[in-house]
Amino acid sequence: MKDEKKAPKLRFKGFTDDWEQCKLGDVFSFLKNSTLSRSELNYESGKFKYIHYGDILTKFGDITDTRNFSVPFVTTPEKVIRLEKYFLQNGDVVIADTAEDSMVGKVTEIQNPDPFPTVSGLHTIPIRPNKEFAAGFLGHYMNAPFYHDQLFKLMQGVKVLSLSKSAVIQTKINSPSYCEQRLISRMINLIDGTITLHEEKKRQLERLKSALLQKMFADESGYPVVRFEGFSDEWEERKLGDIAPLRGGFAFKSSKFRNTGVPIVRISNILSSGEVGGDFAYYDEQDKDDKYILPDKSAVLAMSGATTGKVAILSQTDYDKVYQNQRVGYFQPVDYIDYGFISTIVRSELFMMQLESVLVSGAQPNVSSEEIDSFNFMIPILVQEQQKIGQFFKQLDDTIALHQQKINNINSVKKSLLQKMFI
Repeated sequence: MKDEKKAPKLRFKGFTDDWEQCKLGDVFSFLKNSTLSRSELNYESGKFKYIHYGDILTKFGDITDTRNFSVPFVTTPEKVIRLEKYFLQNGDVVIADTAEDSMVGKVTEIQNPDPFPTVSGLHTIPIRPNKEFAAGFLGHYMNAPFYHDQLFKLMQGVKVLSLSKSAVIQTKINSPSYCEQRLISRMINLIDGTITLHEEKKRQLERLKSALLQKMFADESGYPVVRFEGFSDEWEERKLGDIAPLRGGFAFKSSKFRNTGVPIVRISNILSSGEVGGDFAYYDEQDKDDKYILPDKSAVLAMSGATTGKVAILSQTDYDKVYQNQRVGYFQPVDYIDYGFISTIVRSELFMMQLESVLVSGAQPNVSSEEIDSFNFMIPILVQEQQKIGQFFKQLDDTIALHQQKINNINSVKKSLLQKMFI
């Protein structure tokens, strides 16, 4: 029988000692969480921060900044006094004990940068270490795959997963010396800081894009506030069906889906990120398939389901053909209209505002081609101005996508490091 691994694969130079393993119950004490409901809280003035399990799920893994947690406050001084016994300390860990997905079990380590104390609220498990850990180490360790895999095996439920204190106490914690903990925490904090930097740049570009879409597109006056030099003609109002008629897809039979062949874009492949991706179904190549082939860079619309109204751009250069499934709409090009301009319009707030007026809500939201084709937009008369606008927003979208790709790449590096630097 092999000895259990006591050191990670990747370590800082100079550290060779085995990591210490212990049961969570041996080094942590369970604290009481407040049962104060949100209806008893006042968001206008107050004395403390209140961590609900949803806050952890939204901001999981952020162990240095609790400012983004909701900050509701109690309505009377008496309630503040009553909650003092629930105040958390720096270094305490709060675990989300319920969720509708695998995010249950994620944690935040308390690091209060301001004078407001923090209270752990409903559906959380607060714990306090009985020995000193380097700041941030527990937050990183307990959000790493190694530890979360332990929790996942102990979760109960089907749609809504949950964890109990008795389950959490069974888990094991492995930790190195305090000095090594501190180095690990600092390195991961640097990685997180780089991710945050790119996220902020991405948000700034998205805000810039939103502002420019309002100023670079004409309103009822027929003239935009901001436009490229050399253009002064009045814009004209056109129906979307005249400049990019929406084509419906083909009803492919799911019983004939394959693991290889021609990929089919279904509504599930229209992602909230504005990309076409995810797991594709495949089909044997068909004869006379020109009515449901999707060209590269096609703008496609989800016409039903949870993402109804979402538009994404197809970018599948690895395939000779891509098929369009039913309930996926394809904005077809028209000779005298720049398609880059169309791609910008159908992904703008101008499109979403009209979509909301026709969206059929209920168990299965949906829209029709006729409804989409009836949308009205102001467009430049000259195709050259359309091209300028389309190219400008494509460059902006490409820059936003570049920051997102950097975020994805750094997250992949972080995930790999967490797997190799923890046991």
